[in-house]
Amino acid sequence: MIIRVFTTEVYKELHQEFEAKFKEISVPLVKGQKGLLGLEIAKPTQWNPNTYAMISKWRREEDIINFAGENWNEAHIPSGMEKFISDCAVQHFINIEIEQT
Repeated sequence: MIIRVFTTEVYKELHQEFEAKFKEISVPLVKGQKGLLGLEIAKPTQWNPNTYAMISKWRREEDIINFAGENWNEAHIPSGMEKFISDCAVQHFINIEIEQT
């Protein structure tokens, strides 16, 4: 499993509008992808007041390529979301299995 962590800095005055669009545009776009195993989105805390995150879990690398293209190590910003973002990053990790108790 591959875990994709997308973080974005959103202009403070656009937080409310961004949150609505994040759920209306970005979430359905990702949820509709083959190979997606799970999806979470998160909003800022006092320690990172402008940072939002999307954490997605993918079955394999090919599934991410089908979603984000050959340059899947770069952030994929859906049309209509660009105006909210001052900066963004994406990182990928391979899952380490842990025993469930």
